[in-house]
Amino acid sequence: MQKSHNELEVRSKIWIETDGEPVFGRGRRFLLEAIDSHGSINQAAKEVGVSYRKALSHIQVMEQRLGISLVVRHAGGRNGGGATLTPEARMFLKRFEMMEKSLRDFVDTKFKELFREQERETQHV
Repeated sequence: MQKSHNELEVRSKIWIETDGEPVFGRGRRFLLEAIDSHGSINQAAKEVGVSYRKALSHIQVMEQRLGISLVVRHAGGRNGGGATLTPEARMFLKRFEMMEKSLRDFVDTKFKELFREQERETQHV
């Protein structure tokens, strides 16, 4: 028995590369969002399951390849350190989110269109 298109789901991922090297994608988006939420690179790294050193490396690579500053680090002291996203980072995240949503909407529409057509063809055979 064949599954109907209602049981099938399509998934898509999008990421940004430069010179064949990843610059930004879902994982790095989660990192920036966690920094924004916690105000800390260390806490954000723990949340997304990478080391502090790896998180710093991701930030540095993104900033270098995108050519914008994403995170402002605040030195420790009596009140502790911290990190905040730059306005450019917030805008970049917003644009990436819009691009992801547009892609999902397009892929979902195309998937339904193509697989509905396939289902109709199968029913007429």
